[in-house]
Amino acid sequence: MKRLCLIALIALTACKEEVAVAPDPVDLTPDALSFFCQMNIAEHGGPKGQIHLEGYPAPLFFAQVRDMVAYLKSPERDAPITGVYVSDMGVAPTWQQPGISNWIAADGATFVVGANVAGGMGAREVVPFADPAAAETFIGQYGGNLLPLADIPDTEVLGPVDLDLKLETPS
Repeated sequence: MKRLCLIALIALTACKEEVAVAPDPVDLTPDALSFFCQMNIAEHGGPKGQIHLEGYPAPLFFAQVRDMVAYLKSPERDAPITGVYVSDMGVAPTWQQPGISNWIAADGATFVVGANVAGGMGAREVVPFADPAAAETFIGQYGGNLLPLADIPDTEVLGPVDLDLKLETPS
């Protein structure tokens, strides 16, 4: 009987799932480069994103949240994702200076989608907020709709960039 209990205990231990703990966000440094274009992020306004990959010591930074969401929707990745963070634009000093440490978990953020604003690389931006009330205030000024990360449509981040749009750069 003891032997049977020991075998059952070993079997249960072997089946135990390990829960991955998301790494903490990394402060944005002046020399951080955007993943897709390898341009210096500090030279571009608007909200930023960072994605942590399993086995990689540093996150992938994105000059535009739109680009980060496109990466998330892409099936081609180098490793499993362990953490995703975005700039909280509700507490950002300005659009041009979105902050270096005001990161929030992307899956808990509220996103303004379809606003008439240009992100750091000039495309229409997907704007993250921790506080839905701050997002509503932003919508009152620039338009758009509130959506969680999982509901952002592919067409907002994977479609072509309309260069004829007259997008605003918030102050």
